[in-house]
Amino acid sequence: MRRRTLAATIAALGAPLRASAQSGTPWPGRPVRIVVPFGLGGSADVAARFLADPLTQALGQPVVIENRPGAGAVIGTDLVAKAPPDGLTLLLMSNTHTANETLLPHRPYALLRDLVPVAAINIAFHVLAVHPSLGVRSVAELIAKAKAAPGTLDYASSGPGTPYHIASEVFAALAGIKLNHIPFRGSNEARTALIAGQVPIMFDAIPTMREQITGGRLIGLGTTGPRRSPLLPEVPTVAESLPGFEASIWLGLMAPAGTPPAIIERLHAEVDRILAAGPAREA
Repeated sequence: MRRRTLAATIAALGAPLRASAQSGTPWPGRPVRIVVPFGLGGSADVAARFLADPLTQALGQPVVIENRPGAGAVIGTDLVAKAPPDGLTLLLMSNTHTANETLLPHRPYALLRDLVPVAAINIAFHVLAVHPSLGVRSVAELIAKAKAAPGTLDYASSGPGTPYHIASEVFAALAGIKLNHIPFRGSNEARTALIAGQVPIMFDAIPTMREQITGGRLIGLGTTGPRRSPLLPEVPTVAESLPGFEASIWLGLMAPAGTPPAIIERLHAEVDRILAAGPAREA
């Protein structure tokens, strides 16, 4: 049942949403907010802010970003699930939400009952970064260090069940190593701890890590896509040292259940138009 729920969510996000346009009160008429149930600086936050300005121009009303992190994305998601279905409150979702279908069975909302998909946004890959004080400069060196002292190395994540947490656990399992999970309240807090050397290892969004890596404050060991990232072309993929490893975050936009189909159709069309004119869906 859970697998069917996850598959249905992914399929719905990727499918074109078709609804008959209906005449009525002009929409939106008021500012639109996109709730990001994660902290500042992560892939979801970056994607929402990328959409905000062009959506503002297209809709003729301000589109504001509201970060509501906490409880594994439950706080922000529940806020949207309980919002009026008027198209003025939207959710920036990720694969954290499908993971929560299994990890958090007692959450106060039901994803496919209380929310409806609007548009798929993109698929993004991560970068595995370490603090220079760890003394490793490659994936192979990190694995060797972890095997030499099992259970002594910590890694940061933006919270339990997030794509970065899952990527870290998959990495450890494939590498045959034991790492200790130190969860934070969002990517920004986790990244700050990494840069300060409080936690030595972290998977995070490539765009937000790029400056720290190219500036030498952090060391990029590998990116998680099938090919090297154009943003960090000198950083190898993790799979070059650990065959079979790949990790990504997919992002989508959702609205409260009951939102009029004409509004869903309008939002879907505008998001698709923005994405077609901007960066590729895969980064």
